[in-house]
Amino acid sequence: MKRVAVLVLLVLAGCGSAVQVEPPVPEGDAVAACTKLGGLLPRELDGAERTASTPESPYVAVWGSAEIALRCGVPRPARMAATDQLAELDGVGWFADPTIPTLFTAVTDTAYVEVTIARTHETTNVLMELSGPVKRATG
Repeated sequence: MKRVAVLVLLVLAGCGSAVQVEPPVPEGDAVAACTKLGGLLPRELDGAERTASTPESPYVAVWGSAEIALRCGVPRPARMAATDQLAELDGVGWFADPTIPTLFTAVTDTAYVEVTIARTHETTNVLMELSGPVKRATG
């Protein structure tokens, strides 16, 4: 249910102000990986500038007017089965949630990184641009 709430907040976020995104609470090795990832993320992503989120968190990044949002250190996707195929981009496996077509999760040994991408952006471009930093932070 929390994911749906986050997605609704992203859709309802207004222009010109910080975007409200619920920050995750990473545990164990994910804390260091997610902290490192924050410093590796691009200022611009698929043509959208990075913007502020509220509450501020080192585990959240937002681009544009809530067009793209990243949360690092989320729990394993509930809908992901052991037999699901992951799309591999630049050495990172991405799980596409079949019930929420704008939600993708990087599956690594260290942390799960959730990305919500508005349909106005090219999903493959966004995930490719994020795969390098995710790989460096979690590898």
